[in-house]
Amino acid sequence: MNDASWTLRRADAADAASITECAVEAFRHYIPRLGLTPLPMTRDYGVAIENAQVWVATQDARTVAALVLDVTEEGFLIDVIAVRPQHQGTGVGRALLELAEREALRQGHDSIYLFTNEKMTENRALYERIGYVEYKRLALEQRTRVFLRKPLK
Repeated sequence: MNDASWTLRRADAADAASITECAVEAFRHYIPRLGLTPLPMTRDYGVAIENAQVWVATQDARTVAALVLDVTEEGFLIDVIAVRPQHQGTGVGRALLELAEREALRQGHDSIYLFTNEKMTENRALYERIGYVEYKRLALEQRTRVFLRKPLK
């Protein structure tokens, strides 16, 4: 399915359950590799919708992808980007990344950053291909986070 027939819009409280379902589907395949549950699968998206900038891509009234943006001490953050497996490769993830960059610029930021698990090598390769550069690693109890930043100006 390689068509742009999805709609991008800000999420509201009614979207929380469908965003959770989307994140679980998108990240479930990492559990065996990581030996733990990826954080986006356990996130409270109702709280995220209240406190962050959450977007959804819908198709036929179904959430096919979701994006959580936030502003932190380090700058403009792509906190979560989740695309249902059957929609990966359709361009919806790229559309959400481009939306994130536009929002960062619109809100006065000259770069955007994200972090991912070091074992999520496909994600890191994708981000590096589109201009993100690793700038920090943080070893936590059971995971190592890789931080990547992309300049926007």
